[in-house]
Amino acid sequence: MCLWYILLLIAFTHATSSTSSGVKVKVTDNGIEYGRQLGMTSIQQKLKSITIPDISGKQRVSVIGKVEYRFSNMQTVAVGLPTSAVDLIPGSGVRLSISNAFISMKGNWRVKFRRILRDSGSFDLSVKQLSIKTGIAVKSDESGRPQVNTFDCAATVGSVSIKFHGGASWLYNLFKKIISKALQNALEKKICPLVTNAVSDLNPQLKTLNVLAKVDKYAEIEYSMVSAPEISSSSLSLSLKGQFYNIEKHQETPFPAANFSLPPQNNKMLYTGVSAFTANSAAFVYNTAGALSLYITDDMIPQSSPIRLNTRTFGVFIPQIAKSFPGLLMKLLVKTVKNPIITLEPNNATIQASSTVSAYAIQSNGTLSPLFVLNMETSVSARVFVTGMRVAGTVILNKMDLTLGTSYVGDFRVRSLDNILSVVLKLVVIPTLNVQLAKGYPLPTLGKMKLVNTDLQILKVRKRTFSRNNDGMFCFKC
Repeated sequence: MCLWYILLLIAFTHATSSTSSGVKVKVTDNGIEYGRQLGMTSIQQKLKSITIPDISGKQRVSVIGKVEYRFSNMQTVAVGLPTSAVDLIPGSGVRLSISNAFISMKGNWRVKFRRILRDSGSFDLSVKQLSIKTGIAVKSDESGRPQVNTFDCAATVGSVSIKFHGGASWLYNLFKKIISKALQNALEKKICPLVTNAVSDLNPQLKTLNVLAKVDKYAEIEYSMVSAPEISSSSLSLSLKGQFYNIEKHQETPFPAANFSLPPQNNKMLYTGVSAFTANSAAFVYNTAGALSLYITDDMIPQSSPIRLNTRTFGVFIPQIAKSFPGLLMKLLVKTVKNPIITLEPNNATIQASSTVSAYAIQSNGTLSPLFVLNMETSVSARVFVTGMRVAGTVILNKMDLTLGTSYVGDFRVRSLDNILSVVLKLVVIPTLNVQLAKGYPLPTLGKMKLVNTDLQILKVRKRTFSRNNDGMFCFKC
C-alpha cells in the first residue's frame, strides 16, 4: 500500500507552462478506496471533537406556563461512520459521501419556572441517520504545491433522541421535542465546518511535497504538473514534468518528452511510469556539468590484479612507451564526449556512451606526458530498483569498442589494449559508477511517505526507432 502517495496523487494538480511530461501516475479504484479509509479516520477524529455552545431560551408550556431552560457542557462521547464512499467526478474533483452515521453526546440541563421553582440534571443525546456530502476541489498554492479545499458541503441529521437524568421527568418531557429540534439544528451547523477543517488539514502535509528535489551537487529533479489531471470514473491520472536540471542553472534538454501512456491494468493501487526522457535528461545534465569523467591511477586497481597502470604493462603492447618512459606510473582520463543514451526495452535498460580514454605517463615531478587518446564506445545493462523513496540501479558491461584517436608514441594495434581497458572498466569505472547509481534519485515525496510492496517493470511504450523521446518506461506498481 502507498499511504502518502495516494494522498499526493489525489491532490497534485499544479500546472506549468511546459507540455513535456517525463513521469505519469495513476491512482486506481483500489487506491481511492484506501484513501477513503484514511480519510474516514481523520473525519471521525474531527467529529469526536465537536462541541455545541450552551443553548438557552424560554418556552411556554401548557399547565405550568413559561419555562426557562439551559443546556450546557455538551460533549461528544462517540462517533460512528459505518457507510462512506469516495467517487471521482470526471473532469472535476472528488465527492465524499457519508451515510447512516451516528453521534452520541452528553451534557447538563437546568430549568426554571414560576420564578422560584428550579430543576436540573444530565442528559444523553443520540444522533442517528446522519448524512454528509462534500465536494473536494484541488488547486495549487502560490508556491506551486497542491492545495485542497471543499467547494460544497451538506449535513443532514435524520433523528435526534434525548434522554434526561435527574429531576422531574414529567417536567422535561413537556418540552423534549422542542429542545431536540434545537439541538438538531445546532449540530447540522457544526458538522460541515469540521469536515472542511479535516480536508484543510491535508494542506500542511501537501506543503512538504518536493516539487524540486535535490539529487546531489550537480542535479535536481522537478516534479511539477504539466497539465490538468485526467479524472475518469475509475482512476485519476497525472502528468509530471519529471526532468533533471543542473542545480545551478535550469537548462532545458535539447530533446523533448513525447507522449506516453501507462498500462491499462488496474489491479494495483498506484501506477507510476518514469520514461526514458527522464533518464536521458539526467544523462544530459551530468554530461553538461562535466561529471561524467574519471581520472584512474594505479592505486585504484586492486592489488590482486596482474594489470597495472604503468609503462611496463602498456609497454608490452606498445614498446615505444616502455622505451620512452621507462619505469613510470600512468594515469588514464575516461571522459564522455556525447550525452549517454538510455534505451528501455521490455525488462531491459541499456546505456550507450561515447567516451575518450586519454593515457598519460606520470613524470617524477608530477608532470603528465600524453601517450595516446582512444575513442571508446561502450554499452552497459542496468538493473533498476526502488530503495526507500529513491530509484537506484547498478550496471554491468556489455561490450566495448576501441579506435585510435591520437597517438604520441607512434602506430600500434588498438585491439591489443582491449583486455587492459576491459579490466580497467570492470574493476574501476563500473564499480565507481555503481556507487553513485546506488544512491539513486528521489521520487515525489510527502512527509514520511513510504512505498510498500512495490513491483517494477521496464516496458516498451512504442514500436519505433529510438530517439531521445520517450521510447520506454520504468513502471512502478504498488
